[in-house]
Amino acid sequence: MDSFNPTPNAGTKQVIDGQLRVFYEGYWVKAYETPNDTLQAKKYLIEALARRLFNHVEHGINIPGKRLGEARGAFEAEADPERRRIKGAMLAGALFNRAIDIFTKLVELQGLGVQVEPDNSLMRECGLCLREALDLGRLVLHRSGEEGIDELWGEPFKAFSVPLESFYESRYLKIAQTMRDIDRIGSNMIATFGDHPFFEGFAVSIHIFAEAAKVKCETLRTDPNIFDVWTEFVVAGDLLVSVKPNLPPHPSDREHREGEQAMQLLRQGRDLLVYITRARTCMPKSTAEYIERCKQFQRDSSFNSPLLPPPPIKAH
Repeated sequence: MDSFNPTPNAGTKQVIDGQLRVFYEGYWVKAYETPNDTLQAKKYLIEALARRLFNHVEHGINIPGKRLGEARGAFEAEADPERRRIKGAMLAGALFNRAIDIFTKLVELQGLGVQVEPDNSLMRECGLCLREALDLGRLVLHRSGEEGIDELWGEPFKAFSVPLESFYESRYLKIAQTMRDIDRIGSNMIATFGDHPFFEGFAVSIHIFAEAAKVKCETLRTDPNIFDVWTEFVVAGDLLVSVKPNLPPHPSDREHREGEQAMQLLRQGRDLLVYITRARTCMPKSTAEYIERCKQFQRDSSFNSPLLPPPPIKAH
């Protein structure tokens, strides 16, 4: 490993084992070359963020931008709170797509030699659409149904309004915070199952999955290593929930119930790690609720185990 400062400042970049990394929140996050700050580059980025957003939020809100007027009319005419929330989510999707439509045409004009200034009226309209989509995005739930992820709606507006270098720096910070939460969830899963007699040896499997999750979190889909990284992540998650609890030869009803509850909790932990790893952003409400369920299981179990400290942070 190349030498590096053991106590670096946030944003410090260092080559470690031949890979450029940037330091945030105690983690050396894999870094990539920032593209030139052009409208074309921003177009590609915002389109990628759009695919990412619609891939992680609830179904049915990917409304074409050309239907923005219809979506707004349906939202404004709705009085029922739950129906209004859903129609507001659909309006957010339409606004988001309208912004992309405008930005795409601006890039096409620029390609034809037309100079597009930052204060262009269409640029302002694009920004307004993204800002309103961000406001309404708070109504939108993650596909798990547990909470929304405001960050998914804030990133496109940030990509539009700040230099690309600043945008990517903020992403590395968010990835480091996500890796921190992966470690928090993993350590609580280990505390819950590691010393439980029904799950002997599970601590190693949990640790392997959490490490694979952090590597996946920092790896872009365009990275040549994504084929191995994604495979390791999926296989580790599948193995984690494929093993059955090691019940006694003649388990009591309570032991049966405890084994079933433990497997349900284990699957919930695996799913939560998948959600935040794929979204590459924190889900604070879901994380806090899951950790509390882990602690409650430990309190209710006949095999109590102390909460373990988080695993040491490694440059990987």
